Amino acid sequence: MKRLLTSVVTAAALLLTGCGGDGGGGTPAADRSGAAAAYPVTVGGVTLTAQPEKVVSLSPTATEMLFAIGAGPQVTAVDDQSNFPPEAPRSDLSGYKPNAEAIAATDPDLVVIANDSDNIVAQLGRLAIPVHLVPAAASLDDTYREIRELGALTGHTADAEKVTGEMATRIDEIVASVPARSRPLSYYYEISADFYSATSKTFIGSVFSRFGMTNVADAADPDGTSGGYPQLSQEALVKANPDTVFLADTKCCQQSAATVAARPGWSSIAAVRNGQIHALDDDIASRWGPRTVDLVQAVADAVRKAPA
Repeated sequence: MKRLLTSVVTAAALLLTGCGGDGGGGTPAADRSGAAAAYPVTVGGVTLTAQPEKVVSLSPTATEMLFAIGAGPQVTAVDDQSNFPPEAPRSDLSGYKPNAEAIAATDPDLVVIANDSDNIVAQLGRLAIPVHLVPAAASLDDTYREIRELGALTGHTADAEKVTGEMATRIDEIVASVPARSRPLSYYYEISADFYSATSKTFIGSVFSRFGMTNVADAADPDGTSGGYPQLSQEALVKANPDTVFLADTKCCQQSAATVAARPGWSSIAAVRNGQIHALDDDIASRWGPRTVDLVQAVADAVRKAPA
């Protein structure tokens, strides 16, 4: 399966299992300066006695969060999928199939990961390497909490508060700037060209819900057995006739307005007829970090363009 879909299916599994690992709040660092931060710091099951100087991130979203809060200089290695920001020290380490020996060779003070694949937390625990889980968020509140937790662990509490505050303010402003509609817009959010989508119960769905939009994928996963990520049929999509289509598979699967319009039977769909097919950046669309603001802006722009 393509990398983006693999990421999303992993996220679905995490949501179904509760993700394990570190939830709960943390003991915040004393001030904005990492050097003067108060330790020990505890977040969930992780306690650090000193500010970590060698942080390894095996999650693209966590990498973005760490750099956003000013902890970038402490990050010494990131996984092979962490492509933002460009200065992140990318390596051949994997977050999907983590290798304890390879991770330990980087001599980390803290490892951040989205999924406890192959019991990597226990494996690293036996090597006395602390691991903090940053699982797939189900809501913006989850995102804000995870950013604050990373801020506490890395000694950037105030920076994390600033980032989350600015995110929340900007998202509220963007949503408020979109005029109310007399009829809610329906949408289809495409994760892959074989019609995997995300329901309203997912992080992506929570973003679209801010605009009062109706998700055509909800009918395909009414009881949540697909973890919020069902595979729709082409016939069901044509019948649902969404007002808008959002493509989160432009990089992985080379999908575009032209390829969608060329699909059998899709010429009758309102989104195709009215030119309401919107290409998204796959990376931004599949992560739940600081660039969620960009996703919210993209949705807002699309809603404004939709016919009344």
